Amino acid sequence: MSFRTTVLTLYPEMFPGHLGQSMAGRALENGIWSLETVQIRDFAEGRHRNVDDTPAGGGAGMVMRADVLARAIDSVENPGPRLLLSPRGTPLTQAQVRTLSQGAGVTLICGRFEGVDQRVIEARQLEEVSIGDYILSGGEPAALVLLDAIVRLLPGVMGNEASGISESFEGGLLEYPHYTKPPEFEGLSIPDVLISGN
Repeated sequence: MSFRTTVLTLYPEMFPGHLGQSMAGRALENGIWSLETVQIRDFAEGRHRNVDDTPAGGGAGMVMRADVLARAIDSVENPGPRLLLSPRGTPLTQAQVRTLSQGAGVTLICGRFEGVDQRVIEARQLEEVSIGDYILSGGEPAALVLLDAIVRLLPGVMGNEASGISESFEGGLLEYPHYTKPPEFEGLSIPDVLISGN
């Protein structure tokens, strides 16, 4: 059974992006994971199909409307958790990525503008996830980062399954330094312990 990914976005053309290449792209072609995009604007009403409005109480920017986003979310039949990519979310960890990769799938909601109406976050029980303490133009790049981390852990994606076990952050520590040929590079040698044969 393939890992089901659904992405709710105003820019579906941004997907699969780099995930259509290399290992992730081959895994997508081979059905190890699937990708469906949902255009949030399709659930807006009126002549202009507005997905956002001015913030209640005033302030700069615009806020994604709860009613429009709720209709888009309700249209999705995906058994996995519903994650809203948000700079105020819980920081993403490798442990969380591994847990997500062991599930049936995930629904990713890509916010835009100043944010998403809090009522839809609560009403649809969205889990807010952040990829770092900085602001992006929208949730799409963050969704691609999260998917990249998940997809590479799916069974059959990496050529050597052990590669995903002995990596940085898997044991809570950074991975050790790596070396390869040539034996000497600009006066720097590979440490003796790695080439001594012991």
